[in-house]
Amino acid sequence: LELRPIDYRAACDYININHRHNKAPVGHKFSIALYDGEKICGVVMVGRPIGRYLDDGMTLEINRCCTDGTKNACSKLYGAACRAAKALGYKQVITYTRESEPGTSLRASNWTCEGTAGGTRWTGKRYEQMEMQLDQMKIRWRKRL
Repeated sequence: LELRPIDYRAACDYININHRHNKAPVGHKFSIALYDGEKICGVVMVGRPIGRYLDDGMTLEINRCCTDGTKNACSKLYGAACRAAKALGYKQVITYTRESEPGTSLRASNWTCEGTAGGTRWTGKRYEQMEMQLDQMKIRWRKRL
């Protein structure tokens, strides 16, 4: 397995085709792909934290991590994203999982589980017109670099 950079459009295409429950994020700082030969077996997209109180200029968020199920692909992508963030001078990385997801790769790479975060509804002016309801709570994870 080999890590390679991937541009925004190609990362979005992979996420939109392969992610179980989310579309690609609107933007990113960088993305990394994991290849098995010439086949992409996973992508991680890293950007600014979605929560405005966490967007302190020294924190990045792994907005999407998506694989085809290749063994250890998630761990490899999480590790690469953290090394890249550290090399760029960031102090920590956060990410979220659904309550129903075990977070095995995150636990294995020494991320700290901070418990439930967010709510079951999106709030704010841009969501007033829509009835957006999330099907489950999220768990926030943090990795200090």
